[in-house]
Amino acid sequence: MILERVHVNSYVHGSVKTSNTMNDSRLTPAALEKALAEKLRQLLAGVAWLKGWEVEREPIEADKGFDLKATLPMSDGNRAELWVVCKANPRPYQFPYIRADDHPAPQGKRLNRVWVFAAPFMSPRMAQLCREHRWSWFDLAGNCYLSVPNAFQLERTGQQRVHAPPKAGANLSTPEAARILRALLATDNAGRKWTQRDLQLHAQPNVSIGLVNKVVRHLRDEAMLEEVEDGGFKLRDPLGLLAAWREAYRFDRHQRRSYFTLLQGRRLQEALAKLESLTGGHATYAAFSAAEFQAPHVRQPKTWLFIGAEWEDKFRDVAEAKPVDSGENLVVLIPEDNGVFYLQEGGTMGDRRLSCTNPVQTYVDLCHCGGRGEEAAEALLEQNLKRAWKTRGLL
Repeated sequence: MILERVHVNSYVHGSVKTSNTMNDSRLTPAALEKALAEKLRQLLAGVAWLKGWEVEREPIEADKGFDLKATLPMSDGNRAELWVVCKANPRPYQFPYIRADDHPAPQGKRLNRVWVFAAPFMSPRMAQLCREHRWSWFDLAGNCYLSVPNAFQLERTGQQRVHAPPKAGANLSTPEAARILRALLATDNAGRKWTQRDLQLHAQPNVSIGLVNKVVRHLRDEAMLEEVEDGGFKLRDPLGLLAAWREAYRFDRHQRRSYFTLLQGRRLQEALAKLESLTGGHATYAAFSAAEFQAPHVRQPKTWLFIGAEWEDKFRDVAEAKPVDSGENLVVLIPEDNGVFYLQEGGTMGDRRLSCTNPVQTYVDLCHCGGRGEEAAEALLEQNLKRAWKTRGLL
C-alpha cells in the first residue's frame, strides 16, 4: 500500500507524482549522486505550489559535509535549503549525527536549513534514525520524508524498491538469536556492560560464541549497541531492538494446546504454583496471564501458560485439566525453544503463584497472540519496560 501525503499551511496544497527508472545495477559515486539529484527534482516538482527551486550538485559549501543542495523559495519571502548527504549503502551505525543548527544561517538572513539523507534504499531502521534526529530522507524509489518547518511535509512510503537492500548481518528470527536478544533486552540487565563471552553465558540455553559475534556485529551496524571506552559494549537503543525482535519473532512456531479445568481463581493459582518446583522452572505464566501481574490492563478469562514439552502430563494432573476442541479456559503453549523461560519473574511466597515470563518475552508474545494482545503489549511497554529502561538511563 502506498502512503502519500503533503502537509502544508492552509494557503497551499500539493501532490506528488514520481516515476522509477533505475535498476539494480551498481552505480558509481558520480552516477549515484546524479540519480539522487534527479529523484529529488521529481519529488519537488510534484509539489504544485513550489516554484523557482533549484537543485545543485557539487555546491560551493560541500566542505560542510553534504553533496547536493536544493534551494526553495517560500511563499512568505523566506527560503529553505535542503543539504543532502548521499550514501551508496548506508548502515545505521554510520548515521551522521549532525544537525542543521550546527551550521547556522548567516546573520541577518531568513534561511531554513534542513539536513536530508539520500540513498538507493532506505531501511526502516535508517528512516527511524532520521526521524529521531530531525533529518529528512528519500531514496531512489521515491519513498521519502521531507519536512521543511513552517512550510510543508512530504511523506511517501510503499514504493517498490529499485535497488536491493543490503543483506542482513544476522537472522533475528531463529531461536538461538532470540536467546541473545532476551539477555540484552531483559530489564534486569538494563545498562549492563557486556563482553561477547559474558553475553554467551547469559544467552540460555547455550549458544555458540560465533553466533554471539555475528549478532553483536549486526546490532552494532544497526546502531542498537555501542562500544564502551574500557572495552565491551552495551545496549544503546532498547526500543529499536525490541521493535526489531517483535518483527522477527515467530510466535506461530510454538504449539498451542486448548484445555479446560473446573479449578478457578485462588484454587487454580495455587495448583499451578506447584509446577514451579515440579518442572524445575519449565512452566510459567505467559502472554495475557503474565501481563496481568506485570502491567494489569486487559482482563480476559483464559489462563495462558508456557509448559515444557516433557511436563505437559504433569501439568494436566496438577491443573486437573482436560484437552478440549472448544470452550478452553487454559491456553498451553509448548515452546519451540526453552529460551522463553529465561529470567522468569517469580511471585512472592505470599502470592503462592507460578512465575511469569520475563516482561520482554511477554511483550513479543502479546504482539502476536491475537485478540487484544497488541493493546496489552502497549500497556506493558509503557507501564513496565519503559519505566525500567528510564531508571537505568537508557531512555
